[in-house]
Order: sequence, then structure tokens, then C-alpha cells
Amino acid sequence: MYMINLPGIGGSGEQHWQTRWERAGLPITRFQPPDWDRPQLDEWMQALESAVAASPEPPILVAHSLSCLLVAHWAPRSRLPVRGAFLVAVPDPAGPAFPPEAASFAAPPDSPLPFPALIVASADDPYGSPAYARQRAAAWGTGLVDIGAKGHINAASGLGDWEAGQALLLAEHYKDGAAGA
Repeated sequence: MYMINLPGIGGSGEQHWQTRWERAGLPITRFQPPDWDRPQLDEWMQALESAVAASPEPPILVAHSLSCLLVAHWAPRSRLPVRGAFLVAVPDPAGPAFPPEAASFAAPPDSPLPFPALIVASADDPYGSPAYARQRAAAWGTGLVDIGAKGHINAASGLGDWEAGQALLLAEHYKDGAAGA
């Protein structure tokens, strides 16, 4: 099982669970957009397209925050096969905390994702409410797991290596093969 890490704005620092998973030796590669701090949707979509095209097999997309919206924008436009997506802390582009520099990611499509996916949400995420996570899960045709009050499910949440997140990821049904658009 091959995975592509898709951090949100800023690129997920050293204590973020995504970075820790990379250091732990999981079969995971980080995609590389041109600018982590001034994200532009078209540039990030091209970086994702390149990362998926270079994958040795259809990957699982492991997205945090802004990259959850990236996956939703990218999926209907790409023809590359993807095994599934693990979407953590989906932000609400209409919410008061959404960063203005990420405006190009607003208005994600409401169409179902063309591959299995799971949204992982927190009851007290300042960037996306549980109601928004439920709305996205319904629109995108994904599963949804609320892990309780864990903030934005990032380094500040104190998750360390987030073994429970790894268990959720590995429990998903991506083993049946790739689904692609």
C-alpha cells in the first residue's frame, strides 16, 4: 500500500503526525507544491497530479486540512487511478478562520469522490465544524469518524505519532484495488 502525504497550508511541521508518519518509515511520500504558505489551487492540483502519476501503484491520499479541499477539486479532473483518500480536518472555506491566502480552494465540488474515502473530524476544530464535516461526507460519499475534541488534528493537538489515526487509515477498505475516474 503506497501513500501520498498532502499537508495543509504551511506544510505540516516537525511535530505534525504527517511528518512523524514519514519519519516512521511508512510507505508514504510528500507531495511538493510550489509554495506551502501562499497556496494556489491550480499549482497544488498540478503537484498532486504529478505525485499520483509518479506513484508506483494507485496511492492512498493522506490529506490534512486545506489538502482535503485539494483532493475534492482534483478528483473530478484527473483520470489517474487512486486507491482511496484519508481526509483529516476538512476546513470550511466559508468559516471565519479560513485563511484568506487559500481563497482559490473555496467552493469545493459537491460531487461524490470516485474512490473510497474517510473524513476524520474533531468536535472542536476551529477551521471546520462537525456539521460541515457531515455535509462534506454526504456530498462526497465518504465515511465519517468524529474523534472527539482534538482541535485541528495537528501538532497542537498533542497527538504525537497518532497511532489511532494510523489504525483508522489501515482499517479502511482500500485493499480491494484502485478505483479511478
